[in-house]
Amino acid sequence: MLKQKKGALEISFKWIFALILGAIILFLAIFLVSKMIKTGDTEQSAKTSKNIGVLTNNLETGFASGVTNTLSMPVETRIYNDCVLDENFGRQRIRTSQKSLGKWTETDLEVGFPNKYYFSSTPVEGKEFFLFSKPFEFPFKVADLIYITSADKKYCFINPREDIEEEIDYLDQKNILLGNNCTGEEIKVCFSGSFDCDIIVEDNFVTKDGKILYYEGDALMYAAIFSDVGVYECQVKRLMLRTIQLASLYKDKENFVGRTGCSSNLAPDLSALMNMAHGLATSDGTVSGNLASLMFTVDEIDYKNTGNALCRLW
Repeated sequence: MLKQKKGALEISFKWIFALILGAIILFLAIFLVSKMIKTGDTEQSAKTSKNIGVLTNNLETGFASGVTNTLSMPVETRIYNDCVLDENFGRQRIRTSQKSLGKWTETDLEVGFPNKYYFSSTPVEGKEFFLFSKPFEFPFKVADLIYITSADKKYCFINPREDIEEEIDYLDQKNILLGNNCTGEEIKVCFSGSFDCDIIVEDNFVTKDGKILYYEGDALMYAAIFSDVGVYECQVKRLMLRTIQLASLYKDKENFVGRTGCSSNLAPDLSALMNMAHGLATSDGTVSGNLASLMFTVDEIDYKNTGNALCRLW
């Protein structure tokens, strides 16, 4: 009788040990698989962010080509547009998050570009995204601005200027429609004289989400329409930093060509532009509201440079 009890005890202990060991092995297996999935998701997010940068390279030739690039994802994706001012020209950062097993993967891994300027909401979400660009000139070309929108988010442009309407027609981007093609479910972007709108575009400012974003030129107008306020303000400061560096280069160029007797006499104006742009770029307040203060100098530089055909600097 004692031997039977002892044997039963040994069998029970073996079963308990086997169950504990099996549970430990199963836990480790699940842990390792989840780590591998998370690592894979992180790597995929990094690759996606980098691919966005590569895709936009052929957009940096100006708006004249009128081409829309499409970015298609295999799963629902969020693109986070981060703008920072911690370097010479600041830095464009992109971070993505993708849906995996019904949940959004989260990662702090970002890909950065010192020479790109993306304007979008953040995050912008979907499986298909549209991208197009337009050059920002102030008065020389500063950079190509790139606009990122989701195919799921449609815009209806109501009563735009004739030239803007022609651009939208030529662009033929599926989620930007003109008034006569709208269904009423889109985000209403109304130009002067329109009412009951989500976004209102005036001559030099855009009103959206209760905020006013000032702009100069159509490139920044589109940026204000498609961007979050924080993204827009930060990118405009980055553009001012780049303006300073380019103005300095053109000053050096004028000194060089001046030795040959060809002078545009733009050095004082370029210095003034650099000083004012520096004031905006380092301002603690909203930079876009003070853009108009530079326009007299910008227009004067453009007039002098264009009028001096033999000694133009750009």
